[in-house]
Amino acid sequence: MTTVAAIQMTSGADRDANLVVAGRLLEEAARRGAAIAGLPENFAYMGLKEGDKRSIMEPDGDGPIQNFLATTARKLGLWIIGGTIPVTAGERAAAACPVYDDRGERRARYDKIHLFDVDVPAGAESHRESNSTQSGHQPVVLDTPAGKLGLAVCYDLRFPELFRALSVAGAQWFCLPSAFTWRTGRDHWETLLRARAIENLCYMCAPAQSGIHANGRETYGNTLITDHWGRILTRLPRGHGVVTADLDLNSQAEVRRTFPALDHRVL
Repeated sequence: MTTVAAIQMTSGADRDANLVVAGRLLEEAARRGAAIAGLPENFAYMGLKEGDKRSIMEPDGDGPIQNFLATTARKLGLWIIGGTIPVTAGERAAAACPVYDDRGERRARYDKIHLFDVDVPAGAESHRESNSTQSGHQPVVLDTPAGKLGLAVCYDLRFPELFRALSVAGAQWFCLPSAFTWRTGRDHWETLLRARAIENLCYMCAPAQSGIHANGRETYGNTLITDHWGRILTRLPRGHGVVTADLDLNSQAEVRRTFPALDHRVL
């Protein structure tokens, strides 16, 4: 079994202050025996407006945020799933989720595919993520100490075909860095996370933003990790913190053998 960690934060508009908090929480994850830890979406910066992130976007492979992730991974001997960071994509920023190994080398980069262009029903929130963000196009699965990992980000959760593609590509667990709104999180977060885990007989690790941010937006929190049967192994409802769980790939393989729903696909 391998221990994974999911980190919850309430990030604001001060990049350097956010990195200090992230560093402290990653250290806690390492102390608790995690081999790999996931940070939430926008962990390093949540500006007053959606487009503010362009002011700190970095070229691919270099910059304060990416250097922080690489250095911290190497220092702690910890694989890190870097939430999302704004990486230059023309005039817009890609919502890039980089993964660093325990030597500080980048092993993968996933760019968020589905962008949050919505008006939240029965609420005052309106989001047009595509105004400042360039969408990705390629699903990503990679080998990690905890098994084959499929990457997705926040709003991607509502598109089961992405998770099926990750599963078909061999994913044994998913990581979904997120900043779910309070309203949509209250109604849908846990249900969708457990559904994606159950449909694909995959573990789900969901690090999240939590609380009221500098721009007044409230995120739902409830960072959690489920097993491949959709059972919640651990949860952090609110605030900063770390949760950990063990991923048992032998148990998962046995369930997939005796309950072969993935082999029964027709379409």
